[in-house]
Amino acid sequence: MMTVNPGSSSLKLSLVVDGIETERSVVDRWDGVDCAPLLRPQWPKIDVVAVRFVHGGDRRAPVVLDEGILDDLTDFVPLAPLHQPRSLMAAKVMMWGSAPVVACFDTAFHASMAIAARVYGLPRHLTEKYGLRRYGFHGLSCQYAMRRITELIHNNPDRTQALCVHMGAGVSVTAVKNGRSVDTSMGFTPLEGAMMATRSGSVDPGLLVHLLEQKICRVDELSDLLYHQSGLAGMTGTSGDMRDVLAARKCGDQDAALAVEVYVRRIRREIGALAVSLDRLDAVVFTGGVAVHNWELVREIAQGLEVLNVDVVKRLLAAHGDRVVSPLGQLPRVFMIKDREELELAKQAELTMVRIEQGVTS
Repeated sequence: MMTVNPGSSSLKLSLVVDGIETERSVVDRWDGVDCAPLLRPQWPKIDVVAVRFVHGGDRRAPVVLDEGILDDLTDFVPLAPLHQPRSLMAAKVMMWGSAPVVACFDTAFHASMAIAARVYGLPRHLTEKYGLRRYGFHGLSCQYAMRRITELIHNNPDRTQALCVHMGAGVSVTAVKNGRSVDTSMGFTPLEGAMMATRSGSVDPGLLVHLLEQKICRVDELSDLLYHQSGLAGMTGTSGDMRDVLAARKCGDQDAALAVEVYVRRIRREIGALAVSLDRLDAVVFTGGVAVHNWELVREIAQGLEVLNVDVVKRLLAAHGDRVVSPLGQLPRVFMIKDREELELAKQAELTMVRIEQGVTS
């Protein structure tokens, strides 16, 4: 099984055999245009290729790609402009081979959200005609993280209520109840919610109307502003890479210090808002590259969550591997889980092929 995970700025290829990653190729800075990295690995014959797609629309399950489905997925490029074009390009390259290519969708995990969690307070005739609703993202990361914590504590996933905090170039918080997403911070696009590396996160819609009405920027400029020029990058003048921002803060850069403070505050706010979607809080799960590689940042976030009884232990935070980082016996448990979307991709693609072989269509 080969997995292809195109990020907003990176590309990860993995070879997964019997649920274990045996080979990996990572391009930290990928422009989404050069197909050479997709052809580089000299791996054995591939039986199935699984490609991560951020946006699948209303699809609730993975699907084997063909030209018609690719055309359908192209419609979602405006809703996920940082990711969808890269996934489409990667999928097309993979389809040159003989192995079936399975698309796995970040949005599918959130299809279980109640209608009240999906709708916006906009006129019904518009929302229904144009499909204006909350989709949610980072579903694959969240599914793996939730599966992993239940393995660590030998608990039934159907009895766990948790908040999954994904911190990468994008940031989202998802409330998970009994294995299902019940609410999440991202919405119609991956712009909603917490502040991110280059994305603004939620902004007062009136402010955006003001920018357009006063001709401060055009519509095309506004999209670029919100997706590429905002967040940590916009506030600091850096690339938005958290490593650069934290280094600047350490050197006394006040813009960087403020940006990190806003970043932390917005994540706390999303955690607090989504906690009320659960009956109780069993766990808070931090995952994604920014969380895993910057434990001090996770500590800063946790220190503002006393109202939820969240606490972490510095010694455990500074350790390595998937682990509990909260005091023994305290609830909610706090976890640090390495994001392994490739394992979730492989698992979902394998189940999809099994269903096809068995003649199960849904």
